Amino acid sequence: MPSDLKWVESLLYRLITAPSGVAEGLAQEKSLARGGLAQVIAGDDRLSAEARVDIYANMYFYRILDVLKEDFPATLAVLGAARFHNLVTGYLIEYPPAHFSISHAGNHLADFLRDHPLRDEFPFLADLARLERALIDVFHAADAAPLDAEQMRAIAPEDWPSLKLALHPANQLFELEWNGAAILKAVEQGEEPSPPVRNATSLLVWRNRHRVYYRAIDSVERDALDAIAKGTTFAEICEMIASGLDKGDEGDPASAINQRLETWLRDGLLAPA
Repeated sequence: MPSDLKWVESLLYRLITAPSGVAEGLAQEKSLARGGLAQVIAGDDRLSAEARVDIYANMYFYRILDVLKEDFPATLAVLGAARFHNLVTGYLIEYPPAHFSISHAGNHLADFLRDHPLRDEFPFLADLARLERALIDVFHAADAAPLDAEQMRAIAPEDWPSLKLALHPANQLFELEWNGAAILKAVEQGEEPSPPVRNATSLLVWRNRHRVYYRAIDSVERDALDAIAKGTTFAEICEMIASGLDKGDEGDPASAINQRLETWLRDGLLAPA
């Protein structure tokens, strides 16, 4: 039987993370067939070698469970503690952690929920988990100095039409089939969440001054932000915003453009290209 430290660490990792528990994990370890786990872990009258490893296996699972409760508070509120526990158990079997940082443990929970039986009762659950995961990802996203109004005012008028901007890296734009933001908002305010409305929504999640925000955006803003991310010129962005005004709308295109730009600058959404 191998006895080097690397082999021992690998064995303990396999046992601690075994989906069906340490006992079943042990049954798969052919190198331990004769002497058993006692060859590696010392047991005594109080705890056998297997029971000692079981303690670490439980600690491993409950540590991840606690992190996922913190990362997905609205999903937890909808399901309740018992069903959330069972959800995480199945999730970790399908998606065992593959990153050294525990902050990545919930990366695939929304994907796991898309075909999960819980969707029969909670069809909005995958969208809700996707929103909650986006908040985590945006919080940890790369940083950059956002543009401010003073910098924009310093640009020469003749340079504005060809100006290209960029989106701050700490943002996500995506579509949701259900308005999960309403559930998340209720949980954040300590209220009982109500089932959301099925309503296709474009959502923006962004970070500004170390805080993460989210809001629904209309199709004009979605298209404009997508265009900014692709390096479209400011003149083309203005045309998109102006053409997005409703027919018969008496609003001034210049005013609409200024309003969008002021909002993006205030929210710290823009960065130099």
